[in-house]
Amino acid sequence: MEKMPFRESGAVIRETTIAEFAWRTEPLTLTGDAITLREPRASDAPTLLAMLSSDEVSRFITPHPTTVDAFERFIATLTLEREAGRQFCFGIVPKGMEDAVGIFQVRQLEPGFATAEWTCAIGSAYWGTGIFIDSARLVIDFSFRIVGVRRLEARVAVKNGRGNGALRKLGASPEGVLRSSLSRNGEFLDQVLWALVDQETPIH
Repeated sequence: MEKMPFRESGAVIRETTIAEFAWRTEPLTLTGDAITLREPRASDAPTLLAMLSSDEVSRFITPHPTTVDAFERFIATLTLEREAGRQFCFGIVPKGMEDAVGIFQVRQLEPGFATAEWTCAIGSAYWGTGIFIDSARLVIDFSFRIVGVRRLEARVAVKNGRGNGALRKLGASPEGVLRSSLSRNGEFLDQVLWALVDQETPIH
């Protein structure tokens, strides 16, 4: 994503160009004051399953694997997707911990990653701690500046007040409501379409 929007919270991303950094062949670790973002590992599966299976977390996200084995298989596909250049994923690891307690996924919506969609899920024990905001800013910076994303979209259920508030805090703009666009537990939910555009994203 752009040329250095976020430079706080101890974020460490080496100055480089897209040509210099082959993100498809080498997963990157991003470091903040309170978190490390890294590609998910098979060892994260039990913790991620426990963190993301609670009703309060899962009610507004697309269904995820429901067993440890299935989560391990899902994690294995993430590396293949990154190597193919279709998406990348970061596990959120709080300072002092070994396992990820949440994930960010960013997938291309058109060849070349000019437009991409990002999603996030994090255990409710870490809501309100600032970990999401710090992690999101690192992911945005990586997406714009390293991958070359120009437009980063997110779809958040209208009923998800916390999620919508977080995207507004990050400087995203609401661009409309997608009616009945998310199916959860037999209910069709409306979603807000949010977007961050390179060079329009404010520095916080």
